[in-house]
Amino acid sequence: MKLASRIFLIAGIYGLIVLVPQYFTEKMFSEQNPPALTHPEFYYGFVGIAVAWQIAFLIISRDPLRYRILMVPSVLEKITFGGAVLVLFGQKGISKTTLGFAIVDLCLAVLFTIAYFRTNPLAGTAIGESASKPTIH
Repeated sequence: MKLASRIFLIAGIYGLIVLVPQYFTEKMFSEQNPPALTHPEFYYGFVGIAVAWQIAFLIISRDPLRYRILMVPSVLEKITFGGAVLVLFGQKGISKTTLGFAIVDLCLAVLFTIAYFRTNPLAGTAIGESASKPTIH
């Protein structure tokens, strides 16, 4: 479970570092990605939902076995953005910067999937990790 814990901890911290500053960069985003935003509620809605998921990743990292079921929508959260950007990049030429973030999300989706399958809910330990045996004094 250490692997799952580390994956989700790193993902949550990374996500917060990348997303929280976006609350203060709407104007710059509009200037760098014309035309200007006409519906800022979608921009802030995306950022807010994404930040909420980063908090969920941090919660999962604290107890992967307990929150294992949340790993499934975590994978979907990463695939929906990453997959959409790949398709849009092929169709419309989305920026390479956005493509880079999408690739990171797709890599995290793979890591989240690995974490899901390595976490064994029946044994209380991750598959491949040995449970500690009680010591007799």
